[in-house]
Amino acid sequence: MIRLLAVAALLAASPAVAAPPPVELTAPGPQGSLAGTLLDPDPTAPLVLIIPGSGPTDRDGNNPAGVAGGPYRQLAEALAAKGIATLRIDKRGLFGSRAAVADPNAATTAGYADDVQAWSKVARAKTGRKCIWLLGHSEGGLVALVAAQRPEGLCGIILLSAVGRPMATVLREQLKANPFNAPILAPALGAIDALEAGKRVPAATLPAPLQPLFADKLQGYWIDLMAHDPAKLIANVKLPVLILQGTRDIQVSVADAETLKVAQPRATLALLPGVNHVLRPVASDDRMANVATYADASLPISPAVAAAVAGFVKPST
Repeated sequence: MIRLLAVAALLAASPAVAAPPPVELTAPGPQGSLAGTLLDPDPTAPLVLIIPGSGPTDRDGNNPAGVAGGPYRQLAEALAAKGIATLRIDKRGLFGSRAAVADPNAATTAGYADDVQAWSKVARAKTGRKCIWLLGHSEGGLVALVAAQRPEGLCGIILLSAVGRPMATVLREQLKANPFNAPILAPALGAIDALEAGKRVPAATLPAPLQPLFADKLQGYWIDLMAHDPAKLIANVKLPVLILQGTRDIQVSVADAETLKVAQPRATLALLPGVNHVLRPVASDDRMANVATYADASLPISPAVAAAVAGFVKPST
């Protein structure tokens, strides 16, 4: 069932809880420590681990490729105001977790899932909780699904703007949706076909605009990512699942959320009207206006996101 009314109702929730001080935590990584920030307003409340999306996205949700304003930090603070704890983390090899692996480009989905399991153990040991919730944003949703195949210590998962189809299918759709890609579309689709088949494509043979996307050092990552089918993974999840999807997300579609729901009928699907991929409200379907919100550090995220998460992990909220 699509819980549009439930999300709206939660916006008038209970009074805000005083902001807790951030606590820096570490977890064991393959070669060094992983780093994260805990906000814990109530040790009896649920704890949500926020798993970052693709690329060099930090624990706050910022990305040097064009995302500013800390959408994950804003979400963590909004959840803390509702009495819900969060742990947001840096990915292996990046930022505070740079010592965890020598080459962040060699990361795999399974490796990220191993890190989530390490964080689950640390978070439960540090806070005394019996289980934690996983919230995976974008590519982090796929990581959450892989991690949830080993459910010990997990309460459930929240898939926020997460793909529901194989990444190759989604990437093709994203590239076709932007009319400016027309001159490079054929070689881009050819590269995706090759990577999906497990074959590398020398980046130097591709048009210059495609070389950063399909850099030689990233192709192992793409091959690994394209090998996973989110629908098959979610079908095997026995934990409670919330699928959250903004209706103005230009990177992941409502169709992805619906595909996940079909594959796991017990999951709860909630659409967030007017919310885009970086969790911000967008007033129209204008693509350029949507993209402009990514780098605008002054923009707050939609309150509907925290309301929906809170309503799922803490139904009394």
